[in-house]
Amino acid sequence: MGKGKSKDKGTSKGKGKDKGTTPTPDDAGSLLDATWDVDLRALLKVGPGFDLAAVDRAATPGLDAGDGTAQRLLARIGADTSELQERLFAHGRTGGTRSVLLVLQGLDTAGKGGIVRHVVGQVDPQGIALRSFGVPTALERSHHYLWRIRRALPPAGKIGVFDRSHYEDVLVVRVNELVPPQVWGRRYDEINRFEAGLVEAGTVVLKVALMVSRDEQYRRLHERLERPDKHWKFNPGDVDTRAQWVAYQEAYQAVFTRTSTDVAPWYVVPADDKDYARLAVSQLLYQALADLHLDWPVPTFVVAEQLARLEATR
Repeated sequence: MGKGKSKDKGTSKGKGKDKGTTPTPDDAGSLLDATWDVDLRALLKVGPGFDLAAVDRAATPGLDAGDGTAQRLLARIGADTSELQERLFAHGRTGGTRSVLLVLQGLDTAGKGGIVRHVVGQVDPQGIALRSFGVPTALERSHHYLWRIRRALPPAGKIGVFDRSHYEDVLVVRVNELVPPQVWGRRYDEINRFEAGLVEAGTVVLKVALMVSRDEQYRRLHERLERPDKHWKFNPGDVDTRAQWVAYQEAYQAVFTRTSTDVAPWYVVPADDKDYARLAVSQLLYQALADLHLDWPVPTFVVAEQLARLEATR
């Protein structure tokens, strides 16, 4: 993962707000061509031979850091993402079957909450199904580990966002030895089958892992302890998790090796630079929506007739 160059041309071929035009499904992805001269998915996608230890967590692949470009592009891409999200929502309301599931994974302080606020928060909240997965409840433990996941899947027309996910059952469970290795070891293939079924049914599965460095995690945890306004974010268990850093890196490597598939690949985002991480996830989400090639639904009524009826009420 290396640095590339950005193009901030000050114009967008996306929604075309300045020109009062709307893109067709075929040119919905043109915004990214106008602002970034690299395919971010190619840079961040986990493929054969991926080595997590070799990832520079402070890198900004595809973007020159430090010049404010990330924040400018985030606002621009967010505006176009909002329209594509509305198209998806409209399709769901008119019989469409497509949906998007954004899976966010990462250790404490990696920035998952910031992604929800600054990326997902740019679209209409009625089109979002947000779910955070913590320690399973007694009811959830009485069921198969995917039971609570299935119940939280986004319906047609919505973007589902998982703050942590079913991957906790091959991460936390593995590191803390909550079940025998032969149990969690079977889950990788089971998760692959589960996600393949989601894709076949019409859900785009976008899996993003925010990878923060050990030094940066220390700095962020230290800040939470230094500032009274951030004490609420600190959990003593975060230090326990940090003490298991090596074990978690091994567990994440196994997740990437075993579950980055053709239909549901992983994208590993360096997360030391918060602005870059938010921009990267924003672009990945935008492209996932653009690739659906959704136009506005065709009305089931005759527009001219309804206009005439409306005029008759004046």
